[in-house]
Amino acid sequence: MVSAIAGRTSDRQMKPGGIRGPRLATKLFILMSLALVVIPWFSYLYLREMEAFLVDSQANAQMLTAEGISTLLNGRSDLFYELPLSPEGYEQLYAHPLRSPVRIDGRANDWEEVLGYKVGFGTTDVSSGEVAQFYLVLGEINDQIYALVQVKDNNLVFRDSNILRLDLSDHVRITFTGEDGDVRRLVVTMTEPGVTTTYEMDANWRYAIRGVAENRVQGFAVTEEAGYSMEFRLPLDLLGSARRFGLAVVDVDNPETRAIETITGTLPSAGQEAYGLVLLKSPEVLRIVEGLGYSGANVQVIDAQRRVRAEVGSYRQHQEDPTQPRPESILGAFFSLVSTAMETIYGFIDHWLRETPDVAADQVISESLAGRPSYQRGYQDDEGEVIVAAHPIIAENEIIGTVVLKQNTNRILELRRDALERIINFSVIALFIFVGLILAFSVRLAGRIRRLGAEATNAIDIYGRLQTNQLKSETSSGDEIGDLARSISNMLSRLHQHNQFLENMPRTLRHEINNPLNTLSTSLQNLEEETSDAGRAKYLESAKRGVTRIGLIVQNLADAASLEDALEAEEFEVIDLFSLVQSYLANCRVMHAEYKFEYRGTQREVLSRVSDYRIEQLLDKLIDNAVDFSESGATITVGLTTDSENLTLFVTNQGPTIPPEMFENIFDSMVSVRASTDDNRLHFGMGLYVVRVIAEHHGGSVTAANLLNGNGVSIRVTLPLHKEVSDAPLATA
Repeated sequence: MVSAIAGRTSDRQMKPGGIRGPRLATKLFILMSLALVVIPWFSYLYLREMEAFLVDSQANAQMLTAEGISTLLNGRSDLFYELPLSPEGYEQLYAHPLRSPVRIDGRANDWEEVLGYKVGFGTTDVSSGEVAQFYLVLGEINDQIYALVQVKDNNLVFRDSNILRLDLSDHVRITFTGEDGDVRRLVVTMTEPGVTTTYEMDANWRYAIRGVAENRVQGFAVTEEAGYSMEFRLPLDLLGSARRFGLAVVDVDNPETRAIETITGTLPSAGQEAYGLVLLKSPEVLRIVEGLGYSGANVQVIDAQRRVRAEVGSYRQHQEDPTQPRPESILGAFFSLVSTAMETIYGFIDHWLRETPDVAADQVISESLAGRPSYQRGYQDDEGEVIVAAHPIIAENEIIGTVVLKQNTNRILELRRDALERIINFSVIALFIFVGLILAFSVRLAGRIRRLGAEATNAIDIYGRLQTNQLKSETSSGDEIGDLARSISNMLSRLHQHNQFLENMPRTLRHEINNPLNTLSTSLQNLEEETSDAGRAKYLESAKRGVTRIGLIVQNLADAASLEDALEAEEFEVIDLFSLVQSYLANCRVMHAEYKFEYRGTQREVLSRVSDYRIEQLLDKLIDNAVDFSESGATITVGLTTDSENLTLFVTNQGPTIPPEMFENIFDSMVSVRASTDDNRLHFGMGLYVVRVIAEHHGGSVTAANLLNGNGVSIRVTLPLHKEVSDAPLATA
């Protein structure tokens, strides 16, 4: 038995199934850790909003810059209408402005400033890693067109000077439209590395038309590991005003047969459209744009035919110098490590949340050439986020070109990265501080709860008996733990009072039952010895009273135990409590003739939906309580009052008052304030408890108060009035 009780006691300290939950300190730590993670996350979202604002500001600034550049070019149609031919249907070959003439030596060292613009031709499969058959880059200075051709050729076959045909060796073909509009053909050949010779050819590309070379085209070729490189120049006026220019590289690999293996040109097919259109970037426009000194961006001036007339600047991302010294302190290194890790995480989140599309500069240019200045924020894998803004150039109400300005958002991203790093560092420091504070607080809080739990557990022994009637730990605290401690202490006090009553109950029952049993035993003995009828009747009546008293004791205990269950089955009806009280008082004046009963209160009908039997039972308990505490001849007052919502039924008697410490418990079961009891009446402290249960079951309440003169007690029962209109007949008391 002892072990079973001890087992149940220990089970109270654990969750069902014997599984312990997380400790309080663990829960607080997890909650605060989540909170400290949320702070950087919301800071990151705030930085994204700030970034979007700064990007919009940069885009507007770019738009204003493009508008300013276009304003300088407005009305300058002379800078844009020097090319009459539309580029549609032709390969666009840009001749980039050169700062100084190129030395014709077959090498690329003079082409550094424009070498990045070279274009490859003859590439069959870029994905497989194959390179182009040849690369071409054009330059222009002093009305001279310079060309650099880098050819891939594993087997070089030079021209044999003894053979008249010029198509039996590796050579370069040039096709253009002359000033007279006729198609002209030139072949640049070489008998060995060095100076090349150019001849004008017939329609079959076999023989030279004239026996002399075209000296206006000068060239030089050098061999390289993968082939050869050729430079040549020709006058710009040789191409005529149309400037249609086609170039093809002819490959001959077998020096015996000298058969042509491949012909690779600037366009995939031969014929009259096998031309490229030489587009000159206007030097005047370039000088205007360069004079603005706008750095950190790429500025292009494009004409109405989408030809780039000038281009300056670059918006390439600045790569961080790996040789830059890092912080050497432990704290600095730690912050750098944390920042790098968190930046990687947020970089992934940023890429996941990125809503910016890929850069579509063509769309911006098209809208600008249509007369609508616009900008677009786009993304490139190698460049990051780029803003492209364009503004049209107008001359005589006609759009003659557009200014396109490209710039990345590196500076804004650097600002966001720096702010994010500071936030992360602050969060890490705050995390350590908060963790320390939380651990200290949780340890103290857990200690307080542990002490309170230990004292509450020790208040009951292993047999279930109370060891104390109050707690001492935390009862003076003002927080929730103090409220809990005071509640547990109050509960223990009430349990202690209840246990004392239960402990005294056997003695009380023995005393109360022994009296009628003694009377019954004595009466039966006297009845056995008595011979006269009058005496036998006397002792028989005494025995009946003893049996009746024992029955009342049992009945009172049974009624108190089953009262709440009995009330659930009661049916309510609307009755007039004024009539019920008047009838009840008339009966009281007959049954208790030694007391005076008077009525005070309303003199009209008072309707309420109640059980009349239970209301009479409630009045029985109140009148019995008043009679017990009143002297013979005293006045007992019964009253009935109403307000807008409720009615109040009260009973007042003259006599001893209720001790102040009993007001909270006066309506609890088995609580009595009687100093002594009459032998003819049994008092278990159940009367006012029955009153409270009946009142609460009817939706009301009950209170007790001492009279102001200190010479009596008033018990007041409040019940709701009946206001609903019903077709049911009114019940009469």
